[in-house]
Amino acid sequence: MNVVQAPKFCFVVHPLSLEDVARYEPGAKGKGEAIVKKILEWMPAYAAVHVTGVRTPDGRETEGWFVGSPLLPQQILDLPREDIYKRIVRSIEIGAELGAQIAGLGAFTGVVGDGGITVAERSPIPVTTGNSLTIAAGLQSFFRGAREMEVDLASATVAVIGATGSIGSACARLIAPKVREVILVARNETRLKAYYEKTAPDLPCIVSYTTDIASAVRRSQLVLTATSSTQDIIEPEDLQPGAVVCELSLPHDVSRRVAVERPDVLVTEGGNMVVPGEPRFERVREPGSEFDLNLPPRTALACMSETMVLALENRLENYTLGRGIELERVVEIEAMAQRCGFTLADMRAFDTAITPEKIAATREAAARRRALAAH
Repeated sequence: MNVVQAPKFCFVVHPLSLEDVARYEPGAKGKGEAIVKKILEWMPAYAAVHVTGVRTPDGRETEGWFVGSPLLPQQILDLPREDIYKRIVRSIEIGAELGAQIAGLGAFTGVVGDGGITVAERSPIPVTTGNSLTIAAGLQSFFRGAREMEVDLASATVAVIGATGSIGSACARLIAPKVREVILVARNETRLKAYYEKTAPDLPCIVSYTTDIASAVRRSQLVLTATSSTQDIIEPEDLQPGAVVCELSLPHDVSRRVAVERPDVLVTEGGNMVVPGEPRFERVREPGSEFDLNLPPRTALACMSETMVLALENRLENYTLGRGIELERVVEIEAMAQRCGFTLADMRAFDTAITPEKIAATREAAARRRALAAH
């Protein structure tokens, strides 16, 4: 097969936790939080990972770089907005200097400010947040979880947490035609009420809204989270027996207590994709050593995958930006990803795979809990 070199990409990454910092920089292990945060503020952007071997079934191949913009999520939210924009743009410039022709914004770099619009205006190359493919892959994962737990969609209530964000609002619109009720949940009541009043009349199901996460979760068989929270917001005591929670958030929204205390609940990380070809994620500073994405082999986040897909398809344009997602783009990028050979990854949660045996055990635990509640 003839290999055709497609345009190259870069993707801006940052650590999501102190444990994550050690994955990027093993020398940080064991250092105190205050010291780590101060060091991160001083650190300039740098090329962290060289990605090679991303190849479509018909022979198109791309390579790219993950460029580190080394700040923790809370720092990105707390530091002066202008400083953060400069850091992100500098990360993209490093990618462009290496040959990238399109850039993706990872995690909080795509959330801060106006969702990538200002960054795109200042960037030397086109930019995407990756949110369109995150939505497409996340919803595939969400509906797969509902099927596995035998939830009847037509009679189900769904809580969409982070409903006023770009991902949450699009997911609510795409879920609504398939379920009985959608509860829109967000922290900012003024923005939430405005979104509800604008959206609810067009949704073909019962729609309500609340800022009370716990009460929405208690009423719902299905929960989708797409927030920019840096704290746990889904607690085990609020979940119904047999509930399904699909997380599209990084850092994660679901308390790790759920894994221990609620064996009857299925939690799944939405939006992980298997990358076609023989992808390698090699540390730039330690040639020959693999970077640990904390995912199974050949697997990447959907937002990363969107950037790769746009490079492979030679779609060098600002693709997904801002707070409002065009549903047509979600459908289009899903088709492009499929054409390029990207597939939905196996289910996982709390950094471990969800096997068929685990799903069967979760269903059985849910049946037992429901039977106990009935007595």
